[in-house]
Amino acid sequence: MKIFIMRHGEAELQSESDMSRKLTQLGALEAEVMARWLTKKSVTVDAILVSPYVRTQQTAALMNEKLGGELSLQTLSMLTPSGSATDCHDYLDGTLSLERWENILIVSHMPLVSYLTAELSLERSTPVFATAAIAEIDYDVEQMKGNFLGIYTPDDFC
Repeated sequence: MKIFIMRHGEAELQSESDMSRKLTQLGALEAEVMARWLTKKSVTVDAILVSPYVRTQQTAALMNEKLGGELSLQTLSMLTPSGSATDCHDYLDGTLSLERWENILIVSHMPLVSYLTAELSLERSTPVFATAAIAEIDYDVEQMKGNFLGIYTPDDFC
């Protein structure tokens, strides 16, 4: 199976709180570019797991819409910027033992997206994510680890 780990698109710099920061126009465009990339790869996403923060919810909603709009977003409080990669890994393994998903998209924040990529992959790579970047992991559910296949940014497709 494939796990796609995505950082939210570009967000406004200031808001009432970090949690309420919204996507900029560029951030929305970045999400659309990445959705087109997944579509060109013929990826059918089975589930979208997302942080409760506004900018990630907006990114995930745009991705869902551009990928066909069929999925309900699964909001997880553990996917916030200060979330634990180990806790996320444990949650994924528990969920994947019950679900038969082939492709999942996780939309979250730095630094968690970097730590989660390392936690899930044999290579333990901790890439720096540009806004709307997506890391691709070929994940073995039985081994509970995967191979880091690369990280892709909107700039790669413009």
